[in-house]
Amino acid sequence: MDDEQTWFRHLHPEEEAQHRLVCFPHAGGSASYFQPVARALAPDIEVIAVQYPGRQDRRNEPGIDDIGVLADHIHAIMRTWPCGPLTFFGHSMGAVIAFEVARRLRRDDPGWALHLFASGRRAPHLHRSEAVHLRDDAGIIAEVRSLGGTESQLLQDPELLEMILPALRSDYRAVERYRFVPDGPPPCSITVLTGDRDPQTTIDEAREWIRHSQDPFDLRVFRGGHFFLSDNDTAVSGVLSEHFTATGPNSRATPHRMGRVPPSR
Repeated sequence: MDDEQTWFRHLHPEEEAQHRLVCFPHAGGSASYFQPVARALAPDIEVIAVQYPGRQDRRNEPGIDDIGVLADHIHAIMRTWPCGPLTFFGHSMGAVIAFEVARRLRRDDPGWALHLFASGRRAPHLHRSEAVHLRDDAGIIAEVRSLGGTESQLLQDPELLEMILPALRSDYRAVERYRFVPDGPPPCSITVLTGDRDPQTTIDEAREWIRHSQDPFDLRVFRGGHFFLSDNDTAVSGVLSEHFTATGPNSRATPHRMGRVPPSR
């Protein structure tokens, strides 16, 4: 069922919030992953996180193993929202889904004020031959553990593992079979966040998002691997706050200086 309560979680709702940040989780991830972001940005920014089927309170629903279909479901709800400024934050697989939702919203209304933070993911047109979704359970578990992140800890529990694996396999199938299809101009301005030791994304691959961005484009490099967010939570929250400070209700964010951001202490 495509309704807002099914697909979106309002984290720390803020009635007086001046901005909205919509977060898209990584493969195997859930809306609760962004609770620290919501706490850091409250009360000025309302953080809304997407909850994909197949996990947590949606664990009894089958996963969706197609990026386009996921984007269609999310877009079907978001297109009914008022056309106020929206900022997306997507990590890894979530960056691709957020990008595809932005493209759909832009087709609905070319004047919609959108901005995308694409984190931990190479540019959409860059394809790597990957087949994690074809591995057995042990192979998928090994991949998740190699990347770190919260899910690697959950995989120690056999009962949780049984619940998590179907969503992980479905998500990996979706993102590994995704192919970018050109369709119109770039949907919005993009800020890319990446770790300098991410095995999934090189800095050059992250920089290629510029091909899909309106002006301004920005690239921020952090110390860390694929889940550099966990080690740089304060710095990442600072980048988001900087964006919202520079963005008024009827304006675009001003460009930031490209550079390396030190880890938070």
